[in-house]
Amino acid sequence: MIKKTKKSSSELSFERKSLKHKDQRIGVFVDAQNMYHSARNLYKARVNFKEVLSVAVSGRILIRAITYVIRTESGEEKSFFEAMEKLGFEIKEKDLQIFAGGQKKADWDVGLAVDAIKLADKLDVVVIVSGDGDYEPLVEYLKINKGCRVETVAFGESASAKLIEVADEFTDLSKDKKRFLIK
Repeated sequence: MIKKTKKSSSELSFERKSLKHKDQRIGVFVDAQNMYHSARNLYKARVNFKEVLSVAVSGRILIRAITYVIRTESGEEKSFFEAMEKLGFEIKEKDLQIFAGGQKKADWDVGLAVDAIKLADKLDVVVIVSGDGDYEPLVEYLKINKGCRVETVAFGESASAKLIEVADEFTDLSKDKKRFLIK
């Protein structure tokens, strides 16, 4: 719901009102690569996924929490995967793709989108933990075709303005760095 507020005599502002309630069934979909790189590049820190999950769920009924991760040859991320499982996340893994010439690709955009669409009929709310603008068509589809409320959670400085705009609610993790970052 959008609430019209008056800032000054000649300026109007629109503010979104949160429509969270305890009976909503939610699914949380985490683009781990996007969040990892945002925290590292912006703050030289790691994401506190326990707190991210807590703010995403906000006292509602969690149906599924899935994090999408990339496996490297070194296996250094294994402890991260285990920590995420202990927090209650399902882990979806795939290998880092390395192309001729050394270019690397590590994204789960399509996989996350397909899972969100598959699960949408069982959810009232889809929470996408990523600031990646590639998710904008997914947000639009889930809202229009599946009737889901779609919320996004990310660091404001690295989140797509269009993604923020199309989401029903955006949670900017940058506004409480102490809570959402691990130095």
